[in-house]
Amino acid sequence: MTDRRSLVSRRWTALALSACLACAGAAQAQSLRPSTQLSPLRGLPAAQGPRTVDYIVALVNSEPVTNNEVRARLLRVEQQLTQQGAALPARAELARQVMEQLVNERAQLQQASEQGLRVDEATLARAEQSIASQNQLSVEEFRRRVAADGMDINFLRNELRNQILLQQLREREVEARVRVSENDIDDFVREQKTSNDLGSLELNLSHILVRVPESATPEQVKGLEARAQRAADRARKGDDFGTLAREYSDAPEGANGGQFGMRSADRLPEVFVTATRELRAGEIVGPVRSPAGFHVLKLVEKRQAGLPDVNVTQTHARHILLRPGPQLSQNDAVTRLTQYREQIVGGKATFEALAREHSQDGSASAGGDLGWASPGQFVPEFEEAMNGLRPGAMSFPVVSRFGVHLIRVDERRQMKLSDREQREIVRGLVREKKAADALESWAQDLRSRAYVEYREAPQP
Repeated sequence: MTDRRSLVSRRWTALALSACLACAGAAQAQSLRPSTQLSPLRGLPAAQGPRTVDYIVALVNSEPVTNNEVRARLLRVEQQLTQQGAALPARAELARQVMEQLVNERAQLQQASEQGLRVDEATLARAEQSIASQNQLSVEEFRRRVAADGMDINFLRNELRNQILLQQLREREVEARVRVSENDIDDFVREQKTSNDLGSLELNLSHILVRVPESATPEQVKGLEARAQRAADRARKGDDFGTLAREYSDAPEGANGGQFGMRSADRLPEVFVTATRELRAGEIVGPVRSPAGFHVLKLVEKRQAGLPDVNVTQTHARHILLRPGPQLSQNDAVTRLTQYREQIVGGKATFEALAREHSQDGSASAGGDLGWASPGQFVPEFEEAMNGLRPGAMSFPVVSRFGVHLIRVDERRQMKLSDREQREIVRGLVREKKAADALESWAQDLRSRAYVEYREAPQP
């Protein structure tokens, strides 16, 4: 069986570092949720000048949170926000928020300890390797980078260990208990379809306008309405709407077959949204009167935010995977795959043969064949590289959290998702929402049961 599922996006507890470690060059795994939502603290004393020594800012069940911990986390949060182009809050306020995050994390880590959760050295080493690979570095290079940034590697590893523990705890206490029923899926779909929020509704309309001049007489208006009616009747009989638009429409888009393209409903005239809201794809409405004239509208596609697209672009790709380890550094893997690429381009070898001989993925026996894949099936770094290739094209070596890849795209196709496939996508959306709600509730409950004593405000 192919090892393709190792490429599939999923929660990689042992392969993710929290967002607060971004300054060390660590890339946060997309699926890792923040430990708690940051919220401002109230009623704390103001900071009283700079401190040269560490001190306790809070106690969590008698376990201290120190000012140095807050300052270290604060620096990393500021760097991450700056990299994202986000506006920074006042530093004292952000420090208070960071302290509250550390308080919440401390309570959760204590819970993990009580439950006997542990992170062994092998898991920690894999996580460190993953972070290094995501940054296209060997572990040794990553550690040198960390040292150059002024961070103790042991401190970083401890932070990483804590983040893994937190994720393990949340998976056990929250995510493992989340269940999604068929009724949940039905309710979600129904809610999305009946939403009155125009910003969440997207419509793809085709349009015919028979313009009515402001000075038109009643007889002229009647004649123009009849012209719009003829266009509508022909459209309902099955005549090509694009051809009709070019024949009848006075609107600028008439030359393009009357197509608006997919637009948010709040960017369309209200009369259009009202007239087409109850239509199914392919249906016609009109003539509809507006100050501009008479409109004939065809609903090409309707989409509600939160619901999956019916049509997706699938990609058929192959890859050769080399996994860096004690016998093969990442740089050596890149060099080796570059040589393979040159052999393929030069006609000295085929992609399939090299995959069978050298690939360290379960797909090797099939010449690296990954089959047809829909969007979101592969980890982002792999999918981004794959999506940038035309059919028949081959990538240069691509580093992902799983190793180094040589990718070739064979084909692409448009596919309509089955009802079952759509419901499975919706199931994932519902599960994510339920898990997020459950996590917030659980974290708040755990925090309320902890004894927290604030000592002094942090000095940023």
